[in-house]
Amino acid sequence: MTAVAQADSRGPERTRQRLIDEACRLFAMHSFAGTSLQMIADNLGVTKAAIYHHFKTRDDILTAVIQPAIEELRGIITTAQAQRTPAGRADAMLSGLVDLTVKHRALIAMIGTDPGVTSALESHPDIVDLFRRPAELMTLDDTPAAEINAVAALAGIATTASSPILQHHESSVLRECLIAVGRRILGIRGRRA
Repeated sequence: MTAVAQADSRGPERTRQRLIDEACRLFAMHSFAGTSLQMIADNLGVTKAAIYHHFKTRDDILTAVIQPAIEELRGIITTAQAQRTPAGRADAMLSGLVDLTVKHRALIAMIGTDPGVTSALESHPDIVDLFRRPAELMTLDDTPAAEINAVAALAGIATTASSPILQHHESSVLRECLIAVGRRILGIRGRRA
């Protein structure tokens, strides 16, 4: 295949990714509900028909925006589930989730703070179920305290990692601190190096 043919065959992928990137930026600026397909088209200098070529609805774009993080979350859950003990599962889930959250700070902020995103995702039962799994895996026993600790750790991770106040911190520092705090909340010891 010639270089020109390769470039042409990747063109639709590049256009699709540009649409996703611009939608994500506009969702963060104007909210999911406040961003229209026409706004996305106008900002990219394309027609609305060009967007419809790749996505039928805004919900389809939202699904594409969060899909990479969803796939990563599935892998983290699988790894956590494979651990032998409740503490091992909780620690693996915590560590993986912190990595995911730090990597996708803006996306996590959007998912956690935009009611339009929450509402749109409710129409995807598989995603709703997936979002419940981290709390389940981080709950060490059947007590209310363990469940509350798991949810507090999750909320704290998402809120802290996406806070504009902390954006100046290196990802590695943020990661280390979030894991330490999460372990304290959950009442688990860290893994030995």
